[in-house]
Amino acid sequence: MFDRVKDILAGHISDSDVEITMDSALIDDLCLSSLEMITIISEFEDEFDIEVPDRIIPSIRTVGDIVKYLEENEE
Repeated sequence: MFDRVKDILAGHISDSDVEITMDSALIDDLCLSSLEMITIISEFEDEFDIEVPDRIIPSIRTVGDIVKYLEENEE
């Protein structure tokens, strides 16, 4: 799961030297904007065939948060 998430995130990070870990903060460490976050969430929904409710999005702050949510909600 982490590798799939990492691959999607890597496509949105302009600095190829940034290491993506479970503890990486999406905004602070990976320098993703709010607009990029919406796009990325949409990609996760398509890739994993799930729907992420809008109320959940503010609680997704790290790569680990994404992985945990996807693991808990995958069919």
